This record gives sequence, C-alpha cells and structure tokens, in this order.
Amino acid sequence: MGAASGASPTLSTASAQLEHRASARERLLAAANELFYAEGVQTVGIDRIIERAGVAKGSLYNTFGSKEELVAAYLASRHDGTSDRLTKAIERFDDPREKILAVFDAQAQLFMQRDFNGCAFTAASTEARPGGLIENAADRFRAWIRAMFTDLAQQAGAPDPVGLGRQLHLLYDGAGLAARMDHGDPGIAQPTRDAAQALLDAALTRSHQTLAGG
Repeated sequence: MGAASGASPTLSTASAQLEHRASARERLLAAANELFYAEGVQTVGIDRIIERAGVAKGSLYNTFGSKEELVAAYLASRHDGTSDRLTKAIERFDDPREKILAVFDAQAQLFMQRDFNGCAFTAASTEARPGGLIENAADRFRAWIRAMFTDLAQQAGAPDPVGLGRQLHLLYDGAGLAARMDHGDPGIAQPTRDAAQALLDAALTRSHQTLAGG
C-alpha cells in the first residue's frame, strides 16, 4: 500500500499523543479550577486533582512539572477569564465614566454567584513562596487591574489618573474581600458603585475647575 493511502504511523502516534496531552491538560486545569477555588491551593493536594481529572499521576508532572506550576497555570486561566469578562463589560459603553462603573457592575454579578469564594489570587498568594510562580501570577493580575483602572481614569479626563486608578483598585479589592467575608452579601454592590461614582465625581470636578481656572 502506497504512502499516499494513509497517514504515517509515526505521525498518527505523535498526533494522538499531542491530543491526549492536550486533553489531560484541560482536565487537570478544570479540576484545579474547581477544587483550588472552592477549597484553596494549600488544602487541595495533588492526588485530589489527579482523581478529579481522571488522569495518571505521570500526566500531571509531564504536563506541569510541579504543583506550583499547576497553581500558576490555574491562576493564569483565572486571569484570562477575568480580563475577558471585564473587557466585554467595558466595551459595551463609549463613555469612559460608564466603562469604569461597568467594571464594578461586572464584579457585582460575581457576588451573586453561588460558588463565589473571593479573589483566587488573594487566596492563592496568602502562603505563597516569595518571588515564586504563584506570587508572580498574582502580581501580573494586580498590575493588569491597576493599569485598566488607570487607563480608564485617563480616558475620563481625571487630572491624576494614576491616583484615581489606585483608589478605584483599592475599592475593587475591598469590595471583593467584603463580599467573601460576608458570604456574598448582595448589599455590598450598590455602596461600592456609589463610592466609585463619588470618586469619579470628585476627580472630574477638580478637572473641570482646573480647566475653568486656566
């Protein structure tokens, strides 16, 4: 039989191995996302992840190398999910002020979810090794959130977008922590939005006064 009549056995085997590895990675990440977020990265051991994912122990170490790398991959997936969700919320509006408030509205929707368990990055980094993969993943996420707020504050015309960005970030962090500690209290969302509006009003009023005085 000619070579053109079918795929090479070597290529077929390699393709199957890649597909299996991708499938194992997806199952491991899905299990990590469920268990790490619900119970904590320190509480959940590797064996629980492997059992939930339904893969061999070797698959975890062949794919990620260590538990720390698996946690970092889990956090990277949370980062991607959050950035995608917030970007979609922001893009629904043209007014930069409304874009900022949309971030808090999107956060409020999380508080209403039954499985809400606070910020994954805060929880994971609490006992993380200084300078390690987990702390670095948390730092990248926080830098992205800060940059998002700072950029939106600049678009809104705030005279000090860095300062306003920091204030909004603190408000965002505080709301998430309060919602976690108060078990998703739905009453947290509106005062948080009101506080964001007050910060925006104060910043933009100063901006208008500066322009008028100039």
